[in-house]
Amino acid sequence: MEDPLDTRLYAEPSLQQAGSWRVSGLPPVPPQLAPCSGPSLDTARAHILALGPQQLLAQDEEGDTLLHLFAARGLRWAAYAAAEVLQMYRHLDIREHKGKTPLLVAAAANQPLIVEDLLNLGAEPNATDHQGRSVLHVAATYGLPGVLSAVFKAGVQVNLEARDFEGLTPLHTAILALNAAVHPPSLCPRMLSTQARDRLTCVQMLLHMGADHTSQEIKSNKTVLHLAVQAANPTLVQLLLELPRGDLRTFVNMKAHGNTALHMAAALPPGPLQEAIVRHLLAAGADPTLRNLENEQPIHLLRPGPGPEGLRQLLKRSRVAPPGLSS
Repeated sequence: MEDPLDTRLYAEPSLQQAGSWRVSGLPPVPPQLAPCSGPSLDTARAHILALGPQQLLAQDEEGDTLLHLFAARGLRWAAYAAAEVLQMYRHLDIREHKGKTPLLVAAAANQPLIVEDLLNLGAEPNATDHQGRSVLHVAATYGLPGVLSAVFKAGVQVNLEARDFEGLTPLHTAILALNAAVHPPSLCPRMLSTQARDRLTCVQMLLHMGADHTSQEIKSNKTVLHLAVQAANPTLVQLLLELPRGDLRTFVNMKAHGNTALHMAAALPPGPLQEAIVRHLLAAGADPTLRNLENEQPIHLLRPGPGPEGLRQLLKRSRVAPPGLSS
C-alpha cells in the first residue's frame, strides 16, 4: 500500500532543533515539558499558561502548532494542557498543511493516551485529512490497535463507514494493510509477523466495533472478502466467513464487477493456498454455477495443467451437490 502519512516527521526527536518552527518563531519545547522529566498535569498547565494563547495558536510554515508537536512527540501532559486552551478558543481541530488535526497527528504517531485525551476534550472524532482519512483510517493503515482501543474507550460516535478519497472504509484499509504485511501468505496463522498480527487485530477490532463487512469499495465494488481472496490470504478468508452476523450465503456470493469471491479464488495460482480458499468458500455456500460478465463460471477460470485438477473435480461435484455436502 502507498503510505499516505509521513510518520517519520512525527517520530523525529530533533524536530525542534531541525528548525520546523523557525519561520513563525514559535518557541522550542520548554525543557520542563521534556518526556524524561515526567511533569504532572498541574505543572504542564502552568507552563502552557505562561506561553499564552497567541503562541499556542501560532502556526509555522507547515501549519503545525505546539499541540501538533506535543501530540507527535508523546508529551501527554503538555498536549493535554495545550488542548485545554485550544478547546477554549474553539481551535482544538486546527489543521496543519496536510489537513491533519492534532488528533490525527497523535494517531499517526501511535499515541493512544493522547488520542483518548483529545477525544475526551472534544476533538472531532470524524475529522479527516486532505486524503479523506479519519483516525480509524490512520490506525488501520499502520496497524495500531492501541489507537483503535483509545477511540473505542472514549465512547465517541465515530463513523465506521467513512470513505477516504479512494473510496475505502477503515475496514477496507485494514484488510489491504494486512494483506501487504502477510507476504508471502501462509496457511499457518502462527507464522504471522508482529506487524501482521497487529494489523489482523485491527481488522478484528473494527469488526467488533460494528464495521460492515459487506460494504463494497467504490472503484471495483470489492468486499473485504474479495480483497482477502485476491491476496490469497486463507487465514483472513476463514475469519471473514466465520463472522456471526448476516446472511453468509448472500455475503459469499456478492459480486465485484461480475466476479464472486469464488471466481477470484479459481483464478489464483494453483497450490495449497488456492485449494484452502476454494474449500472455505464452498463450505460457506459459494455458488459455483454463478457466471461473471464474460459468462464464465469459476471452473472456467482454473489455470490449465494437472495442478488444479482436484479443484476442477471438486467444483464439478459442487455444481450438482446440495449446499454443505461439497468438501
